[in-house]
Amino acid sequence: MRILSGIQPSGTLHLGNYFGMMQPVIQMQGQNGMEMFCFIADYHALTSIRNPEVLRENVRKVVLDFLACGLSPEKTCFFLQSAIPAVTELTWILGTLTPVGLLERCHAYKEKKAHRLPSSHGLLSYPVLMAADILLYDSDLVLAGKDQKQHLEVARDIAVKFNEAYGSVLRLPEPYVQEGTVVIPGTDGAKMSKGYGNTIEIFSAEEVLRKRIMGIQTDSTPVDQPKPTAGSAILSLYKLVARSPDYQQMLNEHIHGGTGYSAFKERLFEAVWLFFKPIRERREELIAFPEVADQVLKKGAIRAHAIANRIMERVRSAIGLR
Repeated sequence: MRILSGIQPSGTLHLGNYFGMMQPVIQMQGQNGMEMFCFIADYHALTSIRNPEVLRENVRKVVLDFLACGLSPEKTCFFLQSAIPAVTELTWILGTLTPVGLLERCHAYKEKKAHRLPSSHGLLSYPVLMAADILLYDSDLVLAGKDQKQHLEVARDIAVKFNEAYGSVLRLPEPYVQEGTVVIPGTDGAKMSKGYGNTIEIFSAEEVLRKRIMGIQTDSTPVDQPKPTAGSAILSLYKLVARSPDYQQMLNEHIHGGTGYSAFKERLFEAVWLFFKPIRERREELIAFPEVADQVLKKGAIRAHAIANRIMERVRSAIGLR
Protein backbone atom coordinates (compact mmCIF):
# COMPACT_ATOMS: atom_id res chain seq x y z
CA MET A 1 0.00 0.00 0.00
CA ARG A 2 1.73 3.16 -1.21
CA ILE A 3 0.72 6.41 0.49
CA LEU A 4 1.74 9.78 -0.95
CA SER A 5 1.77 13.26 0.54
CA GLY A 6 3.46 16.56 -0.22
CA ILE A 7 4.18 19.93 1.34
CA GLN A 8 5.08 23.30 -0.14
CA PRO A 9 8.31 25.02 0.96
CA SER A 10 6.41 28.25 1.42
CA GLY A 11 8.11 29.44 4.59
CA THR A 12 8.81 28.62 8.20
CA LEU A 13 6.91 25.67 9.62
CA HIS A 14 3.60 26.64 11.21
CA LEU A 15 0.91 24.84 13.17
CA GLY A 16 -1.18 24.25 10.04
CA ASN A 17 1.71 22.44 8.32
CA TYR A 18 2.46 20.29 11.33
CA PHE A 19 -1.02 19.14 12.33
CA GLY A 20 -2.48 19.18 8.83
CA MET A 21 0.18 17.10 7.08
CA MET A 22 3.45 16.44 8.91
CA GLN A 23 2.18 14.71 12.04
CA PRO A 24 -0.01 12.21 10.11
CA VAL A 25 2.89 11.32 7.78
CA ILE A 26 5.26 10.72 10.67
CA GLN A 27 2.70 8.69 12.62
CA MET A 28 2.02 6.41 9.63
CA GLN A 29 5.60 5.79 8.48
CA GLY A 30 6.83 2.29 9.07
CA GLN A 31 3.40 0.80 9.74
CA ASN A 32 2.90 -2.72 8.41
CA GLY A 33 2.13 -2.82 4.71
CA MET A 34 2.42 0.94 4.25
CA GLU A 35 5.00 2.48 1.93
CA MET A 36 5.23 6.22 2.57
CA PHE A 37 6.27 8.70 -0.13
CA CYS A 38 6.58 12.37 0.82
CA PHE A 39 7.81 15.17 -1.44
CA ILE A 40 8.62 18.86 -1.10
CA ALA A 41 6.53 20.65 -3.74
CA ASP A 42 8.98 23.31 -4.93
CA TYR A 43 7.34 23.60 -8.37
CA HIS A 44 4.03 24.42 -6.66
CA ALA A 45 5.80 27.04 -4.56
CA LEU A 46 6.71 29.00 -7.70
CA THR A 47 3.14 30.34 -7.81
CA SER A 48 4.01 32.48 -4.77
CA ILE A 49 7.84 32.63 -4.40
CA ARG A 50 9.93 34.64 -6.85
CA ASN A 51 13.25 34.79 -4.97
CA PRO A 52 15.56 31.83 -5.75
CA GLU A 53 17.55 32.18 -2.52
CA VAL A 54 14.35 32.19 -0.47
CA LEU A 55 13.11 29.07 -2.25
CA ARG A 56 16.39 27.20 -1.67
CA GLU A 57 16.47 28.19 1.98
CA ASN A 58 12.82 27.22 2.44
CA VAL A 59 13.53 23.75 1.02
CA ARG A 60 16.39 23.30 3.47
CA LYS A 61 14.14 24.40 6.33
CA VAL A 62 11.46 21.88 5.38
CA VAL A 63 13.98 19.03 5.45
CA LEU A 64 15.26 20.08 8.87
CA ASP A 65 11.70 20.55 10.12
CA PHE A 66 10.64 17.06 9.02
CA LEU A 67 13.69 15.40 10.50
CA ALA A 68 13.26 17.30 13.76
CA CYS A 69 9.61 16.28 13.90
CA GLY A 70 10.54 12.61 13.57
CA LEU A 71 10.58 11.68 9.87
CA SER A 72 12.86 8.71 9.16
CA PRO A 73 14.53 8.57 5.71
CA GLU A 74 14.76 4.80 6.24
CA LYS A 75 10.98 4.47 6.52
CA THR A 76 9.83 7.27 4.19
CA CYS A 77 10.89 8.09 0.65
CA PHE A 78 11.48 11.83 1.11
CA PHE A 79 12.39 13.80 -2.01
CA LEU A 80 12.23 17.07 -3.90
CA GLN A 81 9.51 17.41 -6.53
CA SER A 82 11.79 19.12 -9.05
CA ALA A 83 14.37 16.33 -8.75
CA ILE A 84 12.01 14.12 -10.78
CA PRO A 85 11.92 15.55 -14.36
CA ALA A 86 9.07 13.23 -15.36
CA VAL A 87 6.59 15.22 -13.25
CA THR A 88 6.58 18.16 -15.68
CA GLU A 89 6.34 15.86 -18.69
CA LEU A 90 3.34 14.08 -17.21
CA THR A 91 1.78 17.44 -16.26
CA TRP A 92 1.81 18.52 -19.90
CA ILE A 93 0.39 15.21 -21.09
CA LEU A 94 -2.42 15.30 -18.53
CA GLY A 95 -3.08 18.97 -19.33
CA THR A 96 -3.97 18.07 -22.92
CA LEU A 97 -6.94 16.12 -21.53
CA THR A 98 -8.03 18.45 -18.74
CA PRO A 99 -11.04 20.73 -19.35
CA VAL A 100 -10.42 24.35 -18.38
CA GLY A 101 -13.85 24.51 -16.75
CA LEU A 102 -12.83 21.75 -14.35
CA LEU A 103 -9.92 23.87 -13.14
CA GLU A 104 -11.94 27.07 -12.90
CA ARG A 105 -14.41 25.36 -10.58
CA CYS A 106 -11.76 24.42 -8.01
CA HIS A 107 -12.47 26.00 -4.64
CA ALA A 108 -8.80 26.77 -3.90
CA TYR A 109 -8.45 28.74 -7.16
CA LYS A 110 -11.62 30.72 -6.49
CA GLU A 111 -10.59 31.31 -2.88
CA LYS A 112 -7.18 32.69 -3.84
CA LYS A 113 -8.80 34.98 -6.40
CA ALA A 114 -11.18 36.17 -3.69
CA HIS A 115 -8.13 37.04 -1.56
CA ARG A 116 -6.85 39.07 -4.57
CA LEU A 117 -3.78 36.87 -5.05
CA PRO A 118 -2.25 37.03 -8.56
CA SER A 119 -4.17 34.76 -10.94
CA SER A 120 -1.57 33.03 -13.08
CA HIS A 121 -1.67 30.01 -15.38
CA GLY A 122 0.30 28.16 -12.71
CA LEU A 123 -2.36 28.89 -10.12
CA LEU A 124 -5.13 27.75 -12.46
CA SER A 125 -3.32 24.57 -13.55
CA TYR A 126 -2.10 23.75 -10.02
CA PRO A 127 -4.44 20.68 -9.86
CA VAL A 128 -2.91 19.25 -13.06
CA LEU A 129 0.59 19.36 -11.57
CA MET A 130 -0.87 17.88 -8.38
CA ALA A 131 -2.45 15.10 -10.45
CA ALA A 132 0.96 14.35 -12.00
CA ASP A 133 2.50 14.23 -8.52
CA ILE A 134 -0.08 11.68 -7.45
CA LEU A 135 -0.24 9.52 -10.58
CA LEU A 136 3.51 9.37 -11.23
CA TYR A 137 4.21 6.99 -8.35
CA ASP A 138 1.30 4.53 -8.64
CA SER A 139 -0.11 5.87 -5.37
CA ASP A 140 -2.85 3.84 -3.68
CA LEU A 141 -3.77 6.49 -1.13
CA VAL A 142 -3.11 10.23 -0.97
CA LEU A 143 -2.86 11.74 2.48
CA ALA A 144 -4.37 15.22 2.54
CA GLY A 145 -6.59 17.53 4.54
CA LYS A 146 -10.27 18.04 3.86
CA ASP A 147 -9.47 21.30 2.06
CA GLN A 148 -7.48 19.33 -0.56
CA LYS A 149 -10.16 16.72 -1.19
CA GLN A 150 -11.48 18.47 -4.29
CA HIS A 151 -8.00 18.54 -5.85
CA LEU A 152 -7.73 14.79 -5.26
CA GLU A 153 -11.08 14.29 -6.95
CA VAL A 154 -9.81 16.36 -9.89
CA ALA A 155 -6.72 14.13 -10.08
CA ARG A 156 -8.96 11.07 -10.26
CA ASP A 157 -11.13 12.74 -12.94
CA ILE A 158 -8.03 13.45 -15.01
CA ALA A 159 -6.78 9.88 -14.59
CA VAL A 160 -10.19 8.55 -15.70
CA LYS A 161 -10.08 10.73 -18.82
CA PHE A 162 -6.58 9.48 -19.62
CA ASN A 163 -7.54 5.83 -19.15
CA GLU A 164 -10.68 6.27 -21.24
CA ALA A 165 -8.53 7.63 -24.06
CA TYR A 166 -5.55 5.26 -23.81
CA GLY A 167 -6.52 2.24 -21.75
CA SER A 168 -5.90 1.27 -18.12
CA VAL A 169 -2.51 2.91 -17.74
CA LEU A 170 -2.81 5.08 -14.62
CA ARG A 171 -3.75 3.82 -11.17
CA LEU A 172 -6.63 5.73 -9.58
CA PRO A 173 -5.68 6.65 -6.00
CA GLU A 174 -8.12 7.08 -3.15
CA PRO A 175 -8.06 10.13 -0.86
CA TYR A 176 -7.02 9.32 2.69
CA VAL A 177 -8.46 11.90 5.05
CA GLN A 178 -7.93 10.82 8.63
CA GLU A 179 -10.91 10.76 10.95
CA GLY A 180 -11.12 13.92 12.98
CA THR A 181 -8.96 15.90 10.55
CA VAL A 182 -9.85 19.58 10.75
CA VAL A 183 -8.78 22.74 8.99
CA ILE A 184 -6.26 24.46 11.25
CA PRO A 185 -7.38 28.07 11.87
CA GLY A 186 -4.99 30.99 11.64
CA THR A 187 -4.86 34.16 13.71
CA ASP A 188 -7.82 35.58 11.76
CA GLY A 189 -9.97 32.43 12.04
CA ALA A 190 -9.51 31.48 8.36
CA LYS A 191 -7.43 28.46 7.28
CA MET A 192 -3.84 28.93 8.44
CA SER A 193 -1.82 29.77 5.35
CA LYS A 194 1.41 31.62 4.65
CA GLY A 195 -0.35 33.30 1.74
CA TYR A 196 -2.92 34.84 4.07
CA GLY A 197 -0.34 36.07 6.59
CA ASN A 198 -2.20 34.42 9.49
CA THR A 199 0.27 31.72 10.54
CA ILE A 200 1.64 30.79 13.97
CA GLU A 201 5.20 29.63 13.33
CA ILE A 202 6.52 26.81 15.48
CA PHE A 203 10.19 27.84 15.56
CA SER A 204 9.64 31.52 16.30
CA ALA A 205 11.50 33.11 19.20
CA GLU A 206 9.52 32.95 22.42
CA GLU A 207 8.36 36.58 22.44
CA VAL A 208 7.55 36.51 18.72
CA LEU A 209 5.41 33.41 19.21
CA ARG A 210 3.64 34.97 22.19
CA LYS A 211 2.90 38.13 20.18
CA ARG A 212 1.40 36.10 17.31
CA ILE A 213 -0.84 34.12 19.64
CA MET A 214 -1.89 37.17 21.65
CA GLY A 215 -2.84 38.75 18.31
CA ILE A 216 -5.47 36.11 17.48
CA GLN A 217 -8.65 37.92 16.47
CA THR A 218 -11.57 37.63 18.91
CA ASP A 219 -14.93 39.30 19.41
CA SER A 220 -15.81 41.93 22.04
CA THR A 221 -17.61 39.64 24.52
CA PRO A 222 -17.03 41.01 28.08
CA VAL A 223 -14.91 38.97 30.51
CA ASP A 224 -17.85 37.92 32.69
CA GLN A 225 -19.99 36.74 29.76
CA PRO A 226 -19.93 33.28 28.06
CA LYS A 227 -17.74 33.15 24.96
CA PRO A 228 -18.75 31.59 21.63
CA THR A 229 -17.28 28.10 21.20
CA ALA A 230 -18.30 27.32 17.62
CA GLY A 231 -15.52 28.35 15.25
CA SER A 232 -13.26 29.52 18.08
CA ALA A 233 -9.65 29.62 16.82
CA ILE A 234 -8.34 29.61 20.39
CA LEU A 235 -10.24 26.47 21.35
CA SER A 236 -9.41 24.70 18.08
CA LEU A 237 -5.68 25.34 18.47
CA TYR A 238 -5.62 24.59 22.20
CA LYS A 239 -7.23 21.21 21.59
CA LEU A 240 -4.27 20.24 19.39
CA VAL A 241 -1.55 20.95 21.95
CA ALA A 242 -3.16 20.67 25.41
CA ARG A 243 -3.98 17.70 27.62
CA SER A 244 -7.61 16.65 27.42
CA PRO A 245 -8.48 17.83 30.99
CA ASP A 246 -6.91 21.24 30.31
CA TYR A 247 -8.88 21.60 27.08
CA GLN A 248 -12.10 20.63 28.84
CA GLN A 249 -11.44 23.25 31.49
CA MET A 250 -10.96 25.98 28.89
CA LEU A 251 -14.11 24.84 27.08
CA ASN A 252 -16.10 25.05 30.32
CA GLU A 253 -14.73 28.53 31.02
CA HIS A 254 -15.85 29.64 27.55
CA ILE A 255 -19.33 28.29 28.21
CA HIS A 256 -19.77 29.78 31.68
CA GLY A 257 -17.87 33.07 31.36
CA GLY A 258 -15.66 34.76 33.92
CA THR A 259 -12.37 34.45 31.98
CA GLY A 260 -11.14 36.88 29.35
CA TYR A 261 -9.66 36.16 25.95
CA SER A 262 -6.25 37.44 27.05
CA ALA A 263 -5.99 34.71 29.69
CA PHE A 264 -7.05 32.06 27.16
CA LYS A 265 -4.41 33.24 24.68
CA GLU A 266 -1.68 33.19 27.33
CA ARG A 267 -2.64 29.63 28.20
CA LEU A 268 -2.57 28.70 24.51
CA PHE A 269 0.91 30.19 24.12
CA GLU A 270 2.25 28.19 27.08
CA ALA A 271 0.79 24.96 25.68
CA VAL A 272 2.23 25.55 22.19
CA TRP A 273 5.66 26.44 23.61
CA LEU A 274 5.77 23.30 25.76
CA PHE A 275 4.39 20.96 23.07
CA PHE A 276 7.11 21.83 20.56
CA LYS A 277 10.03 22.11 22.99
CA PRO A 278 11.55 18.67 22.10
CA ILE A 279 11.21 19.38 18.38
CA ARG A 280 12.92 22.77 18.74
CA GLU A 281 15.80 21.12 20.58
CA ARG A 282 16.24 18.41 17.91
CA ARG A 283 16.19 21.01 15.17
CA GLU A 284 18.96 22.99 16.85
CA GLU A 285 21.10 19.86 16.86
CA LEU A 286 20.46 19.23 13.14
CA ILE A 287 21.42 22.77 12.11
CA ALA A 288 25.03 21.90 12.93
CA PHE A 289 25.04 19.33 10.09
CA PRO A 290 23.90 21.18 6.91
CA GLU A 291 24.94 18.31 4.64
CA VAL A 292 22.23 16.07 6.10
CA ALA A 293 19.46 17.79 4.12
CA ASP A 294 21.14 17.14 0.75
CA GLN A 295 21.92 13.52 1.63
CA VAL A 296 18.33 12.78 2.62
CA LEU A 297 16.86 14.36 -0.52
CA LYS A 298 19.37 12.63 -2.82
CA LYS A 299 18.55 9.22 -1.36
CA GLY A 300 14.81 9.78 -1.74
CA ALA A 301 15.11 11.12 -5.29
CA ILE A 302 16.96 8.01 -6.50
CA ARG A 303 14.14 5.79 -5.31
CA ALA A 304 11.34 8.07 -6.57
CA HIS A 305 13.05 8.55 -9.95
CA ALA A 306 13.20 4.79 -10.59
CA ILE A 307 9.46 4.40 -9.97
CA ALA A 308 8.52 7.49 -11.97
CA ASN A 309 10.48 6.25 -14.98
CA ARG A 310 8.56 2.96 -15.00
CA ILE A 311 5.22 4.77 -14.98
CA MET A 312 6.35 7.15 -17.73
CA GLU A 313 7.37 4.22 -19.93
CA ARG A 314 3.77 3.00 -19.72
CA VAL A 315 2.41 6.48 -20.43
CA ARG A 316 4.68 7.21 -23.41
CA SER A 317 3.97 3.84 -24.95
CA ALA A 318 0.22 4.30 -24.54
CA ILE A 319 0.07 7.76 -26.16
CA GLY A 320 2.49 7.02 -29.01
CA LEU A 321 5.64 8.84 -27.91
CA ARG A 322 8.90 7.06 -28.69
